[in-house]
Amino acid sequence: MPTLPRTLAVLVACLALAAAGCGGSDTSGNGDNAAQTATPTPENTGGEQDTGCATARQPPAKHVRLPKPAETLDPAKTYVATVTTNCGEFQITLDAKRAPKTGGSFKYLADKGFYDGTTFHRIVPGFVIQGGDPLGTGTGGPGYSVVERPPRTLAYTRGVVAMAKTQLERAGTSGSQFFVVTGDDVGLPPDYAVAGTVTDGLDVVERIGALGDPATEQPLQPVVVRSVTAASSP
Repeated sequence: MPTLPRTLAVLVACLALAAAGCGGSDTSGNGDNAAQTATPTPENTGGEQDTGCATARQPPAKHVRLPKPAETLDPAKTYVATVTTNCGEFQITLDAKRAPKTGGSFKYLADKGFYDGTTFHRIVPGFVIQGGDPLGTGTGGPGYSVVERPPRTLAYTRGVVAMAKTQLERAGTSGSQFFVVTGDDVGLPPDYAVAGTVTDGLDVVERIGALGDPATEQPLQPVVVRSVTAASSP
């Protein structure tokens, strides 16, 4: 099956980035190519004294396929996902009102431990950090997708968390890959399902965002997600 570019922006939003740098890759179906393995990455030789991140090894690929969840978020409740990485911890308040299906899928994956031991495989300074791929290559997913078109007025500003998709997928389609916006306003069209907003630990997100090579969009050292947990409150 041909590989499709995973697009997070139209060309004008990529500014000085080359068109090929506007996304990773994905097979259609949000990760149906489960046989693909991650490309080996050398062990990180950096450390806390240089980047604020603990030294970490690139984790192995995870080949996981899950049934599509029926879970949706209750708009009367508050849901907070805590993302713990080797660079620190940040929290995402899931958007239960505007994205109950997308947020429900994100919480489902967190509850299943799907994100644990994955990486931020794509880091574009001043644009986004992208993770949630169990293969670590930009081609993986959970084996299902959900569709929930975001509001047409949605602006992808600093701290917004949204879901990645291929160019050929419908607006609002998502699997497991997500991105956190690190630019002030990256000018994306409202095609990417909103998951929530970083409400604590934005400094950690920006620390991770500084660890990307603008030319390759690859991390300069492994940024590993140790765990993602989600909790709700009335």
